[in-house]
Amino acid sequence: MEKEIIETSLGINRRRFLSRLSLGLGSVALGSLLIPDLFRGSAEDEAASIMSGLPHFAPKAKRVIYLFQNGAPSQLESFDFKPKLREMVGQDLPESVRMGQRLTGMTSGQKHFPLAGSIYDFKQYGQSQAWISELFPHTAKVVDDICIIKSMYTEAINHDPALTFFQTGAQQGNRPSFGSWMSYGLGSENKNLPAFCVLLSRGKGNGQGVYSKLWSNGFLDSIHQGVQFSSGESPVLYLNDHSGIDKTTRRKMLDKLAEMNDISYKEFGDPEIQTKIQQYEMAYRMQTAMPDITDVSKEPDDIVKMYGPDCLLPGTYAANCLLARKLSESGVRFVQLYHQGWDQHDNLPKEIVGQTKDVDQPSAALITDLKQRGLLDETLVIWGGEFGRTNYSQGKLTKTNYGRDHHPRCFSIWMAGGGVKSGIVHGETDDFGYNIIKDPVHVHDFHATCLHLLGLNHEKLTFKSQGRRYRLTDLSGKVVNGIIA
Repeated sequence: MEKEIIETSLGINRRRFLSRLSLGLGSVALGSLLIPDLFRGSAEDEAASIMSGLPHFAPKAKRVIYLFQNGAPSQLESFDFKPKLREMVGQDLPESVRMGQRLTGMTSGQKHFPLAGSIYDFKQYGQSQAWISELFPHTAKVVDDICIIKSMYTEAINHDPALTFFQTGAQQGNRPSFGSWMSYGLGSENKNLPAFCVLLSRGKGNGQGVYSKLWSNGFLDSIHQGVQFSSGESPVLYLNDHSGIDKTTRRKMLDKLAEMNDISYKEFGDPEIQTKIQQYEMAYRMQTAMPDITDVSKEPDDIVKMYGPDCLLPGTYAANCLLARKLSESGVRFVQLYHQGWDQHDNLPKEIVGQTKDVDQPSAALITDLKQRGLLDETLVIWGGEFGRTNYSQGKLTKTNYGRDHHPRCFSIWMAGGGVKSGIVHGETDDFGYNIIKDPVHVHDFHATCLHLLGLNHEKLTFKSQGRRYRLTDLSGKVVNGIIA
């Protein structure tokens, strides 16, 4: 009787209900075929689904060491030799070459743009016969192991957006950095170490600051944020136990803390609570692994000689290059170095000598060291800044002194190992070193290529945040096949 009343009030009986249900299930099935994402679960479920297919194909590189030259080294004093600038020194940059290119506020008021050829000599080296400045004698010795890209370009003309663009794929902040994307996509090779480490050093020249947003996890879980090392004798701060606390006590404390955090997680469901638990556990494991890695005193004399005596001084570029090798060798996926001091708007000839002396020998030593250990083939090494420098002098030009402003339209970087062709030069600029005339490489192309070498399709490595799918290469980028071995 009750069943009949319900069927009458709803205007439906069991047969009609089952009939309509079958139509509904068919619609659900069709919808799932037409829109695969329609019935995805939580963000955690979605991330797990994406991660299960990584890497997308066989990688050529397992890890990255990124030697970022903060402040933008001049390509005209390093790897892009332009004798025409010497022939026309002091003459105005032709308008037909500049073509109304945007200027910074530092040179927008200049009436003249006197061409400034480099005062340093260049010679050709290696099978590629690449032109290398006399300022980089050690890099010249490993030129057959590197790929020089002379046709990089970017849209940003000022340091902050250009630097942020190279590190995160966007000119505005609050996006995951390159290292964070790699940590998210591939995880760590060593459970006792972070997947992403950051090392800082400062040169003798005019420096641009670096800031934590450059190694931020952005909207990814905070476990993917870069771990910044200190420049002191203890690179990882607060890693050691306080006096009176032994290993057993520390373990009991972490276990109790994990229990309390687990209770909070069950009550509030905040995934960052789980991340905190992982970070505490990582710090505990690092207490055992990190001291041996950061101790360079046991390195043999030939290694110290290779990197130079500064490699024994904590916080120097040389010491960080050696530490980067040790971290990479131990399974850290992404090691990011920032070396400040390349912003040479004036007094360039004097300042650049100190900068190149800081970085030339250790950078070349890193290539040689990785190669002799059999690690270069699986380690992608990158050297370069956020943009280039102008071919004209900012301010007064003399025979021995000049400065160069920011130039995003073309500049040089080099890459080595990790599936990159060795001993080649990719791309060309015009005789003035102002415009690209062959094989341009945009920042997004650079990122797409790096991810490809790591076995990742840059269009598929995505994360959904605030209703949109984000990726390192934003909405563009293509793999530069010409530099892939």
